[in-house]
Amino acid sequence: PKIFPRISDLPPIYRWRLLKMKTEKLTRLALLTAIASVIFIVELQFPDLIPITGVKAGLANIITVYVLYKYNWQDAVLVTLARIIIGTIFGGNISAIIYSLSGAIFALSAMIMLKKFIPKNHIWLCSTIGGISHNIGQILAAIAVTGTFAVVSYLPILICCGCISGAFTGLSAQFAINRKIGKFRKK
Repeated sequence: PKIFPRISDLPPIYRWRLLKMKTEKLTRLALLTAIASVIFIVELQFPDLIPITGVKAGLANIITVYVLYKYNWQDAVLVTLARIIIGTIFGGNISAIIYSLSGAIFALSAMIMLKKFIPKNHIWLCSTIGGISHNIGQILAAIAVTGTFAVVSYLPILICCGCISGAFTGLSAQFAINRKIGKFRKK
């Protein structure tokens, strides 16, 4: 059988289907990025849940976990990076990108590794560990920025908050995947 090395070598009907699939996926990922960005920016407008700097619910991470389990890790990385850049620009705090990126790198790395072992009915567990990893990444960034290890004293509180936020985020993403909400349903 002939192997088609390029899209242009495919028969027209297959070319159209492949392009349509890529366009649909790109559109869905763009919508998910927009939703995550809006959630992130709206969440910035609410007062902190507890009077500790940096503690947020992280509701935009629902989209990250959803994309990680519904699509693949590369798409989750792209959506997360786009959300961080858009959220930082429109949120008005450019210096926060250091903490957001370091937390996202640690969280995504942990969740990508765990996804191989944790099935879709236990997404909340993967997300909880991602929340803890996110906080560890932020603490490491704070150590690098401030030059002091005193910020490690925040870690126990951040880990508790990361567990709660990560579990909620994971349960929400798990619910969305299991319910096959709206047009995001996989055919």
